[in-house]
This record gives sequence, C-alpha cells and structure tokens, in this order.
Amino acid sequence: MEPCPSDLQACTVRPDTPLVIVDVDEVLARFMHGFGTFIGRHGFELRVDRFALFQNIYRPGETEHLDLIAGRALFDDFFRDGADDLLPAEGAADALADLSARADVVILTNAPEHGRQSRIRWLKTHGFDYPLVINSGPKGPSAAHLSERTASPSVFIDDLLPQLNSVADSAPRVSRFQMVADERLRPLAPSDPERHARIDLWPDLKAAIERKLFP
Repeated sequence: MEPCPSDLQACTVRPDTPLVIVDVDEVLARFMHGFGTFIGRHGFELRVDRFALFQNIYRPGETEHLDLIAGRALFDDFFRDGADDLLPAEGAADALADLSARADVVILTNAPEHGRQSRIRWLKTHGFDYPLVINSGPKGPSAAHLSERTASPSVFIDDLLPQLNSVADSAPRVSRFQMVADERLRPLAPSDPERHARIDLWPDLKAAIERKLFP
C-alpha cells in the first residue's frame, strides 16, 4: 500500500532548505515501553528478548509467545485505545525544535490508518507538531519523494535496518541514521554501521545531523 497521497502533498518542503525525515516509534516515542504497559492491562506481558514485537508477547507463565494473529489484534487495539500513553524519547523534542529553526521536519511513520488521530494527538501533545506522512511498507519511495523536493541536504532517522536500507536504495543521497530509544532493544537491534550511522542518544544524534545538514 502506498502512503496517503494527500499526506505527501500537504508536507511543506522548501526547495532551498535542509530536510529531516524522522520515524516515530523507538525514535521519537518509546513504543515498546508503552505497548508493554498496554498489553499488561489486557493480561499479557512483554519480554524483550529479541528485536521483534509480536514474538515478545506472552501469557504469564508460558514459554511460547502469543500467536501472530492475536499479537496483531493487540497492536491494532493499541492504536485505538493506548497510543496516547506513549512516553517521548528523552531529548527528542528539544533536538527537533532546534533543528526545525533551520530545516524542514517531516514525520514518516508506519502507523495504521485507524491510528491517525491518536498519533496526531500524541505528536502535538509532546512537541512534535510537524507534517505527518502515514506510510505502509518500505519508506524509501516516500523518502525519495520528499527529498527530491529540496536541493539542500536531507537526513532520515529510523530504528529499523530494513527501512534504512530501503531509503539507501531509493534515495541514496539522503544521509541515514539509526536510532533505538529503548535501552533493552539497543543490543538486540540489527545494524549496519558501515552503511548507516548508529546513534542512540538524541543530543549526539542532533550534533551528527547538524554536521550533515549545515556543513
């Protein structure tokens, strides 16, 4: 499924201004922490023992993770009833606020469409009131569409290696950064530092982004 065309069209990307394209979950928001709290209210527990989502959901006392269909149902319910309770990643709002003084910022997230309004509310509540693109699948085509609208440097930040690879393939001139907000996930996250810089703390990430955007 393609990203919502109206989302891409509504984004303000000035042709002479650097661009920051940024993911939400585990970059701006501590998704695993919030999702774990949500499923706990429904009688399940999250065990962060692999870099995955549904394979980390268990019934208390059981050794086999929840089946993927049931996990997907909890994920969908979370975006209906629990997504407003996510905590922001430390330092993310301040970093983007500083960057947005000299760059355009676009949020590119793979949230489900039925979670659009809760995602918008959460972003505004926590200081991330920037244009939003709801995407599905690989983010490379959307990142390419956005970055082609400016002649200035662009950067892309995501926690997932496949999404970073997608942007590298579709928009190779965009600089890429991997960032994982949850401390439990950091040692488990697949990375390719020779291809995509890995920086997990927002103050350090902001400084690296500035070096790419404002050389």
